[in-house]
Order: sequence, then structure tokens, then C-alpha cells
Amino acid sequence: MPDLLLEFFSEEIPARMQARAAEDLRKLVTDKLVAAGLTYDGAKAFATPRRLALAVQGIPVRQPDVKEERKGPRVGAPENAIAGFLKAAGLKSIGEAKVQPDKKGDFYVALIEKPGRAAIEVIAEIVPEVIKTFPWPKSMRWGARKMKNVPTINAQGQSIPVVNEKGKTIPVVSDDWLSWVRPLHSIIAIFGPETEEPDIVKFEIEGIKSSDTTFGHRFMAPAQIKVRRFEDYVSKLEKAKVVLDAARRAEMIHADAKNLAFAQGFELVTDDGLLAEVAGLVEWPVVLMGEFDKAFLEIPGEVIRATIRTNQKCFVLRDPQTAKLVNKFIMVANIEASDGGKAIVAGCERVIRARLSDAKFFYETDLKTKLEDRLPKFEHIVFHEKLGTQKERIERIVRLAKELAPIVKADPKKAERAALLCKTDLLTEVVGEFPELQGLMGKYYAEAQGEDEAVAHACEDHYKPKGPDDLVPADPISVAVALADKIDILVGFWAIDEKPTGSKDPYALRRAALGVIRLIIANELRLSLAMAISVPFTAIRYEDERERRISNSMLMMAMRQRGADVETVRRFYRESGEFVHPSDFEEHVWAEFVSIANDLLSFFADRLKVQLREQGARHDLVDAVFALEGQDDLLMIVRRVEALGKFLDTDDGKNLLAGYKRATNIIRIEEKKDKKEYTGAPDPKLYNQAEEKELARTIDTAKAEASKSVAAEDFAAAMSAMAKLRPHVDAFFEKVTVNVDDKALRENRLKLLNEIRSATRAVADFSKIEG
Repeated sequence: MPDLLLEFFSEEIPARMQARAAEDLRKLVTDKLVAAGLTYDGAKAFATPRRLALAVQGIPVRQPDVKEERKGPRVGAPENAIAGFLKAAGLKSIGEAKVQPDKKGDFYVALIEKPGRAAIEVIAEIVPEVIKTFPWPKSMRWGARKMKNVPTINAQGQSIPVVNEKGKTIPVVSDDWLSWVRPLHSIIAIFGPETEEPDIVKFEIEGIKSSDTTFGHRFMAPAQIKVRRFEDYVSKLEKAKVVLDAARRAEMIHADAKNLAFAQGFELVTDDGLLAEVAGLVEWPVVLMGEFDKAFLEIPGEVIRATIRTNQKCFVLRDPQTAKLVNKFIMVANIEASDGGKAIVAGCERVIRARLSDAKFFYETDLKTKLEDRLPKFEHIVFHEKLGTQKERIERIVRLAKELAPIVKADPKKAERAALLCKTDLLTEVVGEFPELQGLMGKYYAEAQGEDEAVAHACEDHYKPKGPDDLVPADPISVAVALADKIDILVGFWAIDEKPTGSKDPYALRRAALGVIRLIIANELRLSLAMAISVPFTAIRYEDERERRISNSMLMMAMRQRGADVETVRRFYRESGEFVHPSDFEEHVWAEFVSIANDLLSFFADRLKVQLREQGARHDLVDAVFALEGQDDLLMIVRRVEALGKFLDTDDGKNLLAGYKRATNIIRIEEKKDKKEYTGAPDPKLYNQAEEKELARTIDTAKAEASKSVAAEDFAAAMSAMAKLRPHVDAFFEKVTVNVDDKALRENRLKLLNEIRSATRAVADFSKIEG
């Protein structure tokens, strides 16, 4: 079957747009082909700085013929309805339609046969439409200027031409210019089998006629090239110094850069993002090496790398023995220069020298001001209009980090100091120039001013983990500040109802929640999230320090009254300076806190499901554990989920789950039928079968043992206790009839079944478990 080759040759396409544009081109064209009934075998798109190309294989020569039945009006319908039907169906008279009976009567039905069109004709309509509607993130209008008069409409609905003060009609520029990322120069559109000369898919757009010709490299092979098919196209472009495939260009750059560095005794610092960008800047990559003054090596290597990367798109090199940067760099040219690239390298070196001079000045200027001396400026910088200034946010982080320090076994004073300084590098010159260095520069500046090593590293690490592949901090000071930073931002945006919706997450709150989860699990921390949430919550709700402390004290006591663990409360409890009884606590504040905490815990549960699913755990088991009350200790939840998963993989677990579901189904049916709930303890006096007595005894034993094991955090033992129920549940269903005529006995047996449901809640809510 024939193949289609498209190429849009233009001025330079920004590197950051190329990969997306290639995918958009493939999707737009193939979607329209399929919609037109033209299926295909395969399609691949390509991008270089000056062209977008698409090769589609195995397209039929013609569209398939289509037969369609169109239902019309009822027999005997008004003439205008029949006339509209005839026009829509393309029939000359109603006699050409057939009558089809229906439940509602007899209706006219037209059988419309549409012969398939030649594929090349369909493609000639598709491609111009794709060009005109192409979704460039940024584009420019270009083409022949079309002038037209745009009339206005007066109150009477009359069209009035636009005229000037002398009464002459004013031509207005049309809005239907072609919009493309950069001006197009030529379009290849050829269609045909490999064994024959392909046909040109003929169309014209903005004066550019489709053809079978393109152009090679702008400087080394600018002559016109005629192509026949995709393989011929790729081969001739290669001869004309153009490598079509971006992945291959990236491989060439990486291999040549590594070899050139190795030949000089250095090692290339790999940068995948920069490699992809540079591959989008050249059609014929030529790797060259340059150098800069060794004096610049006095500034941090990351600053050197960011300067060279951002401003000149060059790679840095390091000494393989020491892993420190050397005063060399790799650049990629787009031309084989006659002088071997000496002039190109010299020009790049001049720019890098100037940029590194600026970076060195910024760094040395920053060192003259201590980090804590920058803090007053945060008072005038708004973090969020509803959450106050950066100064207020830092104060909340400091407060929470100090509270978390004992839990993560960190020095409270060091945690407080690290939290105070962790954001100050945002006001430095280097971070202002290179925002991606925030945190890292805070570490360097903290070290330079003699801060404790753990405090300095916390300035960098408190942003981590930034993603699923990022390292999780292990130092207690870093962990305390990282948790405080992430929990504060989550509570803050929950408090002002700025939560993620759908795919939108402008404040990266999902990433923050995953960061909290990874910090807790990786460091095996016992942390009550509800308690941690309360600290920034009261700080946001109360500006006055005394009110905040009193509120926090009352909140802690209220949580204690509602069943929170006393030791956990004691860790978070603050002396308010006066006795405040929990009954004085403002109920609306408690209600708001409970609402925010529950919603935020559900959000953590969803993120935990994602985390555990990636590790192979079942999401329904997370639901089953989270459904229990007071589940805000993520480490215990994970361990309970692991134990539950192992238990359900055994025969005892599977059979107990089946028995549980059978029991709950019976209870649900009977409760719905009787319009009452069968809760409460069954009466032992009404047990008249051995299986009832044994099940009741085993339930009491299993519930007690499981509860004791859960309290001791031995979840495997809790599951073993539940396993003891399995044979007695099986025996009960085999020997005992629940729905007997004796109402009292029936009710008692239903209550006994409900005890199975109650007992299993010691370890999880089995109703949430699938299967």
C-alpha cells in the first residue's frame, strides 16, 4: 500500500517546541486519516531546527464505500419535514426512500451510498487544515497581507462600511493570516507505493505549493533536493548535512562529547535535559572543546555549570579522579568550519568568560551579607495574599520544625536555626540569576558563615525529595525542616481551599504530600499527621502569639479528649501561660480543623496509594486500613497494609474474606428487608448449636488477641489472630441456618454475624477489600 511523506520546511523552530510539535503533527494527521476511513500501518514524526516531517506507512489507495441508513420523519408527516429529509439525504423524491415500521409507527428511511474517494484527494484536504490549526504554543502570523473592509452594523441591521473623515473606505488587515511558529518556505507532500514514482499531493497555502523538493543544511548544502520516498528523503538529507532523527543527533553528540573529553583525560558531566535541547539546535552536530580561566573554579561548581549551561548551552567536564570541575567545556556547533572551529570556540569562550565574571561577582557579593541579615526583607514579600508574607511562612516552618525535632530525634535548637535560614538564599544574587540553585546556595552560604554542618545541609535538603527519583534526606535536622516546609504548605492551601483539582496543581501540593510520605517511610518515623497539621493550622488562624498558643493548647486537649494518644499529645503540647479548659475551646475552630485534617488525610491516603501501587501493593488495602478511625500514622499504615496483603495471600486470609463478605451480604439484605440494624452484642443464652458457641468464643478471643497485637504494633500477630476465625466461620455457614422462623433466634444469629464484621475491624475494614 502507498506511503505518505510530509515535510514543513521553515525558519528555525525553538528547540523546546520540537518534540511536542512532532507528536502533534503525527496525531493530527493520523486522527484525520482514521476519521476519513483511511487506516494505516505505522507513523513516525521527526523534527529538526528547520523542519517537521511525518512518514505514514500503509495507507489504502481509496476510502471504503459507505452505506448509511438515515431515519426520516413519520409517514404522513408535514410536507416541510419531508422536504428537509429529502434535501439532507440527497433524494429527489420520497419514493426513493423505504418505509420501515417502528414501535411508534412507520418511518421513512433513506439508504445513502457514498462511494469512497481517492486517498490522495482526502489527504489534499487534510494537510492544509492541519497547517492552519496547528497548536503551536507560540506562533507568528505571516503571509501575503490581505486587505478587506470590515463593515459595522447599525441599529437597523444595515451594513455600514468603515470610512475615514474624508468619506473614503478604510481597508482593514484580515485576521485570516496563516499562523505558524516561523515563516514556512516549502512543503513536501508525496503519496505512493515504494515501487513506483509517488504523486504530489497537490494543494497551495499562502502561495506555497506542495511539492517533492526540500533543502539541505542552511550553510553547507543549501541547494534544492528532490525526493521520492521516506528512505530516499532521509538518505539525501544526510548527504546534505542534515540528520533528521533528533534521538540520533543526541546519540552522536553524547558519544562525540564523551570521546573528546576522554581523549583529554576528562569526564563529561552528563545532562540529559541539555542534551535534548542541544540536539534541537543543530541539524549537523559538530562537537568542540573550549576552556575558561582557572580562577573561576573558586566559585561553586554548580554555579559554573548553571552559567555555562543556561547562557551558552554547553557541557562541563570534570576530573575523573577528584570529581571536581575542570576549566574546560564542550560546545556543539551546527557547521563544519574551515578552520576546525577555532573561531566558533573563541567566540563562545569570550561569552562564557563574561558570564562567569558576572557569576563570580554575584557569589562574592552574596558572601558579604549573612543569611540572617536578609530575613527582614521577607516581611515585605507576599507568599500568598491569603497566607501572608514569606516572613510569616518562615515563622510557621520554624515553629513546626522545632515541634517535630524530638520526634525525628533532631536537636530542636539546630532544627529551629535551619528552618530560620532555609529560605534566605532566595534573596541572593546567584539564586536570583539561577533559581534552580535555591537551597544548594543556601548550603554554601551557611557553610561560609560557619553554621553547623547539619544546619547548612538542611538548607539544601529541605526541598527534597523533589520527585520520585530524588534522594530522601536522612539527617534528622534536614528531615525536620523538610517535613515542616511541606506540611505547612499543604495545611496553608487547604485552609484557604486552594486544593489541586483534576490535572491542575499549580502549587505542587501532590509532590509535597508524596515528599512527606517518602520522608516518613524512608526514615521510619512515628508521626501523627493530625498533630503535625494542628501547628500550622493554629498559626494561620491566629496572628497574636498568645492566642495562638492558647488555641494550640486547647486543640491538643480537645484532641486528647477525642481519643488521641496521650504521648503524642504531650510531644506537641505547649504551655499557654494560663489554664484553659477544653470546654472553653471554640467549637467552630475545632470543626474547621477536623474538616481540614480529614480532607488532608484523605489526600495523603490517595498519594500513599500511588506510592504503594508503584511498589506492587494493592490500593484497596490502603483504603481498608485508612477506613479505620484515627489512622494518621503513615508508617503504621504501611506496615499494616503489608501484613494485610501477606495475610490475604494465604488460604486462611482468602477464606476469611469470603466468609466476611457472605456474612455482610446476609446482614445487609436482612437489614434492608427488616428496616433495622442488627448491631449490639448477641445473647449467649440463645446459642443452641455448638457452631454458634464456638464462633462466638473464637470471635471474642480473636478480637482480644488482635487488638492486643495491634496495640503492640505486631500486625503479623494480629492477622494470625484473625486467621483463627476461618474454620469456625466456615462451620457456622455449613451447619447453622440464620433465617429461621424464631424471630429472637434469627435476630441473635444476625447479631453474631455482625460480630464477625466488628472483629475484623481490629485490623482493617474488610468491606473495602476487593475480591
